[in-house]
Amino acid sequence: MINQKQDQEKKPKLRTLVLSVLAAGFGVQSDKNRQRDFTHGSPLAFIIGGLLFTLLFIASVATIVGVVLSNQS
Repeated sequence: MINQKQDQEKKPKLRTLVLSVLAAGFGVQSDKNRQRDFTHGSPLAFIIGGLLFTLLFIASVATIVGVVLSNQS
């Protein structure tokens, strides 16, 4: 019972936040982790993390496409 209260009061650490955003971005987030995020996490932190992930993903795809197209003869 005490451990459950301590777990509920914990906020996710940066590593947990990053892993949750990555997993959600690729569509492989487990239900257990999703429930943990919605229970303990700050919505603003996940929104910012999601936006950063999206921007980095778009930039990396654009870079890869640019490199591939510039190497074509």
